[in-house]
Amino acid sequence: MSATSKCPECDGDVAVGADAVKGEIVSCPDCGAELEVTAIGPVALALAPEAEEDWGE
Repeated sequence: MSATSKCPECDGDVAVGADAVKGEIVSCPDCGAELEVTAIGPVALALAPEAEEDWGE
């Protein structure tokens, strides 16, 4: 069983698996935005932070 939440970027429906955990990254099937699961029950999504290069530092 999966839960559905709205994409904060395009307002499209995003299915999140029942085994999703807080901090997991999912993609919006409509706009392709990378989203972070910020809460479980009910599922809440936010735009995922951009990964920063550390260049081995």
